[in-house]
Order: sequence, then structure tokens, then C-alpha cells
Amino acid sequence: MYKIAIAGASTLLGRELKEGLSDSPLAAADFVLLDDEDAQGQLDQVGDEVTIVQAIGADSFERADFTFFAGTEALTRRHWREALRAGSTVLDLSGALDREPGVLVRAPWLGLAGFGSQAASADLFTPAVVPAHPAALALALLVERLQQAAPLRFVAATVLEPASAFGRAAMDELHQQTVSLLSFQGLPRAVFDAQAAYNLLSGLGESATINLGAEEARIRRHYQALGDGRWPALALQVIQAPVFHGHAFSVAVELERAVDITALEESLGGDHVDLVMEDTDSPSNLAATGQNDILVRLRPEKDGRNPNQASRLWLWAASDNLRLHAQNAVECALDLRKLRPAGTVQ
Repeated sequence: MYKIAIAGASTLLGRELKEGLSDSPLAAADFVLLDDEDAQGQLDQVGDEVTIVQAIGADSFERADFTFFAGTEALTRRHWREALRAGSTVLDLSGALDREPGVLVRAPWLGLAGFGSQAASADLFTPAVVPAHPAALALALLVERLQQAAPLRFVAATVLEPASAFGRAAMDELHQQTVSLLSFQGLPRAVFDAQAAYNLLSGLGESATINLGAEEARIRRHYQALGDGRWPALALQVIQAPVFHGHAFSVAVELERAVDITALEESLGGDHVDLVMEDTDSPSNLAATGQNDILVRLRPEKDGRNPNQASRLWLWAASDNLRLHAQNAVECALDLRKLRPAGTVQ
């Protein structure tokens, strides 16, 4: 029986994480739900167990085998060392720790060895593990699959970022902006400091609480960590999309040589990727919501000499950003179980 603490349990990501844990082999664990003081006292549920969200205190992480940080970066930075000193395995979904010495970025779905950084695996001295950013995970999974068909020369991606990636406050402001525009009222701008509703933005206002540049840098770092030099560098831009939930990706890929289109389709398909063959079922953030897989549509630029082959192609993909992140975090915890002591010392 494990004891699991979830810091940031009342956030959107915390809610998705609780559902993922409830459907995993860790569902029988003893859960402690933690958050900032404004969420203290809320009733919540993990699996069949109803519990109360507690404020984080000095002994909150005592005897916790795993601590998931699913809140803000600030919350993680304030408390992760407390969890570490208590002997807990720290999993940081906020991304605050990905540049801390010894911290590993991971995605167990990738690679034969099971982890993103193939050169390193977690041991008893690993201070924390960062489950990879869900956009980096989706891009890495697609690139790794295509590389099975042929070496890649170039990869470029545009990531359409939803409001839910930045929490409930961003979701609420996008909703309020939409209502305000329809009723010809002034726009709330506390989060975006720009009109996010009915608009596509490559940058936000100076007073925005969201930093798209930092988000882009994190996706790039995690992609590089997962690839460990196996893939070409990623040309990347992040666009704030006027949607509440779900990532969408436009990806351009150039292969070293022309490959049969059927071989490309076969390499893409498989676990965690749903290859959409019909134009009428085009992937979208709406279609991906609640789905466990990445939805992807392959659009090859056919070779003029052989219409059945292509060396350049486009991918249009979509995924449930919160669910993908939570799934990856749970998989990381399952792989890290081997580092937890089993039984008791006599």
C-alpha cells in the first residue's frame, strides 16, 4: 500500500491526475490531497475515496511514497524540497524543476529503455522527475514513429496552445472575454493582457501572467531531453489559440529519402496514436478531448516520379493536453516503483 500526496489537487491538472491514478494500479493507495490555503476544506474524491483538501503544512509529506506537484511553479518551488526530505519520490508536473541539477525529464512511452533520456535512468540519488510537457511528448512520439520509416532531415511544428494549459484563471478569462465581446462590453485582461477570444496570438501583453516564450522554451527543452540526440532539432512556434482545451499541432517533416506512403502510415500507427484516414474525421482539439490517444492525419507531398512515395509530409494532430500530461505522470510513477522499498525491515 503506497501513500500518495497530490499538491495542487484542486487545479485542472490535479483533477485529471486524480482520475488517471484512480484508473491505474496505484488506485488502492492512501491519498493525501494538498493545495494552497484558499482550497483548504474542499471535499474531493480519488477513486471511491472521499477526502478533504488540506493546506500544505510541515508534516504534509510524511511517509508519502510519491508526491505529485500539479499546481503552479511557485507552489512546487516552495515545497518540493520538503517532500524530498520526507523521503518521497517527487514528480513535478508544473515543470518548475526541469533545470535543477540531477532532475530527469521522462516519458515512458518513448524508446526501448522506457525513458526519454536514454543515457540516464532514475536512481536513489535522483532528486525529482519531470513528466514531459504534453506537447513535447506528442511531438516526440510522432517523430520517433516516423524515424522508424526513414531518418529525418528536418522537423518544424506550430503548437496551438489552449487556455487550459495555464489553469482555471485562463479558462475563466477566455470565457468572460467571449461573453463580453458578444454583449459589446469591455474585456477582462488580467491573465492574457490581450484579446484572446476569437483571436490567434504569438505573444501576449506586457502585464500578462502567461509567458508564451517560456512555454515554447520548455517544450523545446523537453523535446531535446526526450530525444537525447536521436532526432533533428525542432523548429518551433507556440500560438495562443482561442480554445478552452486540447492541443493542436501542424508539423512539417522532411525525410532523408522518399518512403512508401503506406510504410509511413504503418510507422505512425500503434499504441497511443490514432491515425485518422478520412478527411471527414479530421483531428481537432474538440475530437481529442477525453481521448487517451494522439489523433493524427498524415498529408504527404507526393513524389513527382513515384506518386506512392513521399519525402516531405505534413501532420495535423490533436491531443487532450491535460489527460496526456496526467497519463505520462502516472506512467512515470509506475516505472519509479522499483526505487521504493518493498515490505518492512525486520
